[in-house]
Order: sequence, then C-alpha cells, then structure tokens
Amino acid sequence: MFRLYADCPVIACDTYLKGVARGKWSKSNTNVADLKNIENINHAEADNDPPILDQLNLSGKHWALEVVDFLDVTDRNNTLVKPYKGLSYKSEIYKGNILFADNKEAGKGLFILKEAPCSNIQLAYPGGDFITNFGQFKVIGLGIEPSDLSLQEWTKTYSCAIGLYAGNGANKYTNLHEYQKLKRLNKAAEDNMVMMNTWGDRGRDTKVNEAFCLKEILAAARLGATHFQIDDGWQTGRSANSAFWGGSFKNIWSNPDYWKPDVKKYPHGLKPLVDAGRKSGVKICLWFNPSIQNNFADWEKDAEALLNIYKNDGIKVFKIDGVNIPNKTAENNLRKLFDKVVAESNGAISFNLDVTAGRRGGYFYFNEYGNIFLENRYTDWQNYYPYWTLRNLWMLSKYTPTQKIQVEFLNKWRNQDKYGNDKFSPSNYSFNYLFAITMAGQPLAWMEGTGLPEEAFETANTIKKYKEIQADFHQGTVLPIGDEPSGQAWTGFQSINNKSGYLLVFREDHPDQENKVAVFLPPTTVIQCKNIFTNEPVKKFMVDKEGKISFNLTAKNSFIMYQYQVIKNK
Repeated sequence: MFRLYADCPVIACDTYLKGVARGKWSKSNTNVADLKNIENINHAEADNDPPILDQLNLSGKHWALEVVDFLDVTDRNNTLVKPYKGLSYKSEIYKGNILFADNKEAGKGLFILKEAPCSNIQLAYPGGDFITNFGQFKVIGLGIEPSDLSLQEWTKTYSCAIGLYAGNGANKYTNLHEYQKLKRLNKAAEDNMVMMNTWGDRGRDTKVNEAFCLKEILAAARLGATHFQIDDGWQTGRSANSAFWGGSFKNIWSNPDYWKPDVKKYPHGLKPLVDAGRKSGVKICLWFNPSIQNNFADWEKDAEALLNIYKNDGIKVFKIDGVNIPNKTAENNLRKLFDKVVAESNGAISFNLDVTAGRRGGYFYFNEYGNIFLENRYTDWQNYYPYWTLRNLWMLSKYTPTQKIQVEFLNKWRNQDKYGNDKFSPSNYSFNYLFAITMAGQPLAWMEGTGLPEEAFETANTIKKYKEIQADFHQGTVLPIGDEPSGQAWTGFQSINNKSGYLLVFREDHPDQENKVAVFLPPTTVIQCKNIFTNEPVKKFMVDKEGKISFNLTAKNSFIMYQYQVIKNK
C-alpha cells in the first residue's frame, strides 16, 4: 500500500504479507573474504540476500552515500546518531534507518527511510538494513519471521519511504523532515507543550498525592508550564519502579483497580487536580505502563483503562513506559492498543513514548501516536550535563523533527556538591540557558516545581516569550547549525520556513565572544533579525561567501534567539 502526501516529494510503502514462506529466510552474514575474486565476476557477489522490503535500480556508478544508524535505550546510550559516509561500490551492507544517495553527476539525490525501530533492536534482524551495489539500493529486514505469517490474516512488515532532493544543502533534510511531520500533523494547541514531571527529582512515588500535586500545579503554572504530568505512583497498583516494597509489572490485571487513582493518595480522585489545572491554565497528564505479560495480551483492558480516564477526567496525554517488544505478536497487540485509544477518543489522546530502555519503537516507528520521551537524566547520579542534552538533540535534529522530541532541563540547584569542581556542572549555567537548550524540542521541566528556589521563577519570562513563538518556530524545519555541542563550541539550531525562520545560537564555554556560524542560507543573503528575548533594535546580517554569519555573545554559556526575514537574496 502506497502513501502519498500533497506537495511532498516522498512515496511511502506499507507492505503486508499473507501465506507461507518458501524455504528459510537467510541472513546477510557472508564475509566478503569468502567470496571469489573479482576476475571471476559471475561468482563475485553474495547470493544469500535476505528478503527485500524494497529496492531501486538506477543508472550511474558515482553515488556518494551517507547511512545513518541510530540508538535509543538512552539510559545506556549517550551518542544516539552514528552517520557513515562512503561511495557505492560492489555489494555492501549497511546498518541504519536512513540512507542518502547523492548522484555526483546529476547533482541530485534520494533518501530511503526505513520505518522501523533502531537497527540493533529490530525484530528478525538480518544483520543490516541496506545493500548497495553501484546504483542499486535494496532495503532488507522485514521485521517478521516466516513463522509470523498466516494463511488467513495479513501481517504488516516494516515500512519504507523514498524521497527525492536536489543539491547538497538543506533540501535533503527539509524533505525528510516534511514527510515525518505529515505522518502526524502537529496540532499547535495540543502538541506544543512545556511539561513538568516531578520524577526528575527522584522522589518517585513517595511524594505524589493530592496535596503535593495541587502545590506542584501552582508551581508549574508560575514557571510557565502548559502541562503537569504525574508519573508512576498515581495509580492504585504498585509498579516495579516503586520506592516501596512489593511492586511489580506482572499480572497487572489480577488487580482490577490497578489503573484507578489510589484512594489513599487521591481520596477525591483526579477531579480536584484537573479542576486546579484548568483554573491555572495547566493540563494534567499521567504515566501509564501497558500490561507487558503474554505479549500485551491484555491490550484491550489497557485501552479501556486509558479511555475511562479520558472519559471521566478529560486527561488526554499519557506517558507510555515499560514497553518491551520481543516479537511480532507483541508489536501487533501494542499497535492495537494505540489504535483503539486514538480511534475511540477521536484523536484527542496522544502519547509520550518513552525510548529510555527496552525494545521499543525508536525514532521512526509508532511516531504517529505522539512525541518521544527521549532520556532520563539525574543530578543525583551526575549523568545530567547540559551540553550532553544539547548534543543529543542537535545530532538528532538533522534527521528527525525536534518538535516530536521531549527534552529535559533540571533543577540545577540540587546536588551541586556531588559535581565538585566539574566545569560542566549544571550549576555553572543559568536556569534560562538550561531551558533554552530544550527550546528546539518540547521542553520538559524534569523536576519538582515546589523544590525550586525563588530565583528560578525569573525564567518564567523567558518561557512566556518562548510560548508565543513556539508553534511558529516548530512550523519550520529545525536543523542543526554551527559545530557539534561539546561544552566549548558555538552551536545552535535554525528553523527554516521559506524566506523566514529563527536562529537559536549558543556560545558554550568558548574563548571567543564573536564567531562565525554556518547557516542554511545562500552566500550574500541579507536577513533582518528581531531578538526574541530582548528589546534590542532590529539587526541586519549578511551571509558571507562561506555560508556563515558572525554572531557576538559577550558571556560564556549564553544564547541568543532571532526571528529572521530574508530581505535580499543572492
């Protein structure tokens, strides 16, 4: 089945299979050293390719390749993007969700997006995702085993999308982004958010109750958050993540009240919180862990639990955690859960899909259901460093829309002593800066608002101004500019929307207060820029012959954000 979108140069294909597979599906694990030499050309290639999901056979021998491999399980991984560049030659196998192929003779190219989990956790993985041979490009790895097929029902494989672009500039990335954004249209009022979730301060389920949450809602509103999410602990059932003894994710439905509010913590249910949120302009959201046992066999009960909460209390956003997809049956049941909830709520319910652990959907699978909860980071264990967070978002932004990614900022005043004299400690950055790092994504205040010092709420002014332009900023294609964040770089993001957009520039702990940053604008272009966060006069910048603009930031670990308009093209 093909999927086409208006004004988008991408064709997507969903493949369904039914019947009985012939023979055994091989894996592409032949070592090139075991093949015959090139003089014996008829026997030089491997003949054990696994089933092909899609393929293109194009003319020409001069194709420059970029294959991009991705990692989630972010509790354990802190480099989430691994690009590889090469030239198409004889049969080669590559790992990754995305392949770019530039025809060096024509000045044009194509990309193939494999809509699947990250390579290292895909089902029935054949050892690679793409096989290339000069102008031949094959997508392999269906995500199913022969035993998954049925004579009666169609079984969906992984999907792929093929797009075109011209040149080597932003075009290749804007087309890739545009397709992904069209899979789930951003509804500004619902999908743009500044969320607060108290789990980041490690109180876990020891604090959450009606009185605590009512205070947190007020603090969230004062800071400028649009959503307040109660993580694990609101429900009657006790999970394996509980700070108390006896929690488990097994046999959830042996307790029919598991997904009802804990009557001891919330004697009046969730209604007082929803009412307080409505009064304060803050939407209430919840955490939810699907029943993982027996490949999500209880998916219908889970779906009804979510729908009942929506019908009774009007809650529309749920963080989905604890997912593990070991086989196709589990994947199908999880998809049925999401589809039922979305359909029966008429699209009102959306999900924050956690990719921090387990075999999950990654960045390109299940992403039509909501946004991605990217990572857990904590000052308690000193695994929260602002430039790490910025680097992960910056690296992902080239290949997937950042407005679909929740990114955390923490209470920098907690656990300062544990960082010692570390120059990259969160305490060495302003709270404004920590928030600014998340602006290209969906900001997540990963903290207890009631634990913030008074000075933290000064950032409410920055958050207020950000919310005024958030939807417009995310309407464009957000791409990385400058150098890769290292804690000592000039870096940032550009939102591109035809002849206008935004420039968000960071000076990390870099010695120079003025620096040239490469942007996605042609040389000699003149832009007029308005500072989003100050009242300084409008400025004009010209892009130099190297495609760079010179920015000036007097302080280390500072940022600037401009809304720009092109007033003179090349």
